[in-house]
Amino acid sequence: MADLLFQRCINPACGGTADWADTAFRCPRCGGLLDVAYDWNRLPVPSSLKHFESKWASRSNPLDFSGVWRFRELLPFAPDDKIVTIGEGQTLCQRADAVAAYCGMSPGRLFLQYEGMNPSGSFKDNGMSAAFTHARMTGATRAACASTGNTSASLAAYCAATQLMRGIIFIGSGKISYGKLSQALEHGALTVQIQGDFDDALRRVQEVSRQLGIYLVNSVNPFRLEGQKTIMFRVLEALRWEVPDWVVVPGGNLGNVSAFAKAFFELRELGLIARLPRLAVINAEGAHTAYQLHERLGLRWNGGAFDAAGVSGYYGELDATNRKPDTLASAIEINRPVNLPKALRALDCCNGVVRAVPDAQILDAKAKVGAGGLGCEPASGASVAGLRHLVAEGVIERDASVVCILTGHVLKDSDETVAYHSADPATFEAKLGKRGVKSVSFANRAVQVPNDLGAIVAAIQSQC
Repeated sequence: MADLLFQRCINPACGGTADWADTAFRCPRCGGLLDVAYDWNRLPVPSSLKHFESKWASRSNPLDFSGVWRFRELLPFAPDDKIVTIGEGQTLCQRADAVAAYCGMSPGRLFLQYEGMNPSGSFKDNGMSAAFTHARMTGATRAACASTGNTSASLAAYCAATQLMRGIIFIGSGKISYGKLSQALEHGALTVQIQGDFDDALRRVQEVSRQLGIYLVNSVNPFRLEGQKTIMFRVLEALRWEVPDWVVVPGGNLGNVSAFAKAFFELRELGLIARLPRLAVINAEGAHTAYQLHERLGLRWNGGAFDAAGVSGYYGELDATNRKPDTLASAIEINRPVNLPKALRALDCCNGVVRAVPDAQILDAKAKVGAGGLGCEPASGASVAGLRHLVAEGVIERDASVVCILTGHVLKDSDETVAYHSADPATFEAKLGKRGVKSVSFANRAVQVPNDLGAIVAAIQSQC
């Protein structure tokens, strides 16, 4: 395995490598981020993506049932008997004409990739399955993460379902949705709440993991991103192996956009696709580091020689002015995205753009998605709100083929959903108003009637 698989520094000028079993997840030469790298010339690679259609005939095999591991020839780092799966990746890529109209697009051109159908309710299960597989290969007995919610829910679910490891979760003060926290608590993970936000929690969990030898499952772990590559494999599968013009993804820690670009780059390198899609990363305005750096300050990958001093200066300014991330889209409430260098590479590779949208527009977009039958978390609404912006700008043409990633289930942040649709001003103010949302456009408010049959019938007939 050592001859076929290793970890490689993402900076081409460095060339540092690490053994596949190394769990420091940092380049031993420069301290930078690592990729999982393969000697593709010595590995069996399908001649066509249609090869994977045959896996549907053997769904009684847990590896072929998994929406991650049925593509295992494209993430070949584990022997079959070490793979950890709990049925992740049974997700949907749905045509969404009503949402397309809202975004200013032509019918039949917008698809929503709904990752809320995963076992723990978010896209994180794709990466967690891969990370747990690698952890099992290394003999780890404890796994840890910092989380705004979805990673903790996924880690806890995999620990509980497999009984392979004890899960330890770091969260910031008041910075996690109860829908997500309830999953971590219900599944028995040890939850450590520290004073600070996600960025503080991530720094501490990395320090603690190094000191205690605990396996880290945050997206600095390149094996986790190998699992997240498969979201794009399923998108291609749903589109009959046609590459879309654009993929639009919420930008939090920037793991997804990094994984997606790696997936497409490798597929082109292997001759399995002819072209790359363009990528759009959508920040919330209250947590818009990638937008500020890439679009406002002109930060670029530059072959790996990106302006690290400029990034440090920006972070220093955040500290000096005590600017903390603040958005209702809790899953992307992050100021210091750990995968920023990989995301810069992804944007360069796939001619990408970054945008930032306000919470009110995120919630309106989320409501339009929900009205079409796919209930999603606020962070998912960012991708649709961002698409609407990009179509209005003329960056994305109305006839382009576009896939928006819906990262998590509507029940992840149910308080925001109820407040959005509530007719009670106090409920609205407590959850949304105090966070800067003054009005919403698509509220579906309950109709209040007396306990009288005639009044109930009249109310129903007046509405439908």
